[in-house]
Amino acid sequence: MGPTYPSTEGAASARDARRALQRVGAFPAAPEPALELLRPDASEPPRLQRAEPLEGDAMAVRAVDGAPVVGIAAFLDGIQQSRVLAYWRGGIPVVHGTVAAAVRLRRDRTLVRWRADADRVDRALYAPRAALDDSVWTSLSTTCAVRDTLSPDERGPWHPQDLVARALHAVQRQREALETACAERWCAAGDGPLFVDGGIAAAGGAAHSPLAVGVVKSHRTLYVDGAALPLVLGLRAGERTTMFTVASPRRAAVASWYLRLRDPAAHDALWGLVRVEIARDDADGARADLVSRWILAERAPLALPDPRWGAMAYGIRLTEEYLRAVSR
Repeated sequence: MGPTYPSTEGAASARDARRALQRVGAFPAAPEPALELLRPDASEPPRLQRAEPLEGDAMAVRAVDGAPVVGIAAFLDGIQQSRVLAYWRGGIPVVHGTVAAAVRLRRDRTLVRWRADADRVDRALYAPRAALDDSVWTSLSTTCAVRDTLSPDERGPWHPQDLVARALHAVQRQREALETACAERWCAAGDGPLFVDGGIAAAGGAAHSPLAVGVVKSHRTLYVDGAALPLVLGLRAGERTTMFTVASPRRAAVASWYLRLRDPAAHDALWGLVRVEIARDDADGARADLVSRWILAERAPLALPDPRWGAMAYGIRLTEEYLRAVSR
């Protein structure tokens, strides 16, 4: 029999890390919510960004051609949780971060592990090495992985909240790295389309694979100009926009479009709205309709009781629950 849980990197629980910090004389932090819950939305202000049309000369609304059809073979999701465990001299925060990612294969109407190396759990301490004594860093490293949150040439002093934000971003980058590795493994050896929770533009080689389908639920950035905004907000269930290119200097260019999963009656205008990403080489209207039909088929069963159920696939909810269980 194979292992029940995915392999763990770093291999230090928050309890083990807290004991290691106490041994080196760090001041324990009072229990607080995870840093992800404390991050203010203002850190990423809402904005509109124009995108290059790929289907026609301007954004337009189209009804998805064809009935929903099950086509997704597997689901990919990742989670993260980070907390300040202790403070070193001068109030230097030491953060414990746990990240996990998994590919869950659809089989006989349930989700199972795809293969042993497809799931990953990573635990580590995140701290500014330049602010800690060398002996402290060495001592902590014997218990768990410790990752530097500063660039090699940076020197203090540092604002404590800036150090916490740097640690949170480092945890996020580690989660994205695990998700990218999982996506690339599937696109190299998997069988069928992979539903990725979030975009695929940063997913390495998966961003160019016909197997990867990214589904974005949050919309801090809306890829529309002012004239097209009413079209996106006015989408009805089963309608999509025409395709456009999403590109940035540090990420692969992908083809994207907005798709309404459920009518937003009695909700805000973004409820039930997702933005889909696929490899730009596969970008044509027929492909967009087929992928949209796959996503529309994942509306049932409902992803309740998750409050994001209006835009969340049930397969992603089950994957999240699995990751929370194996990363405790």
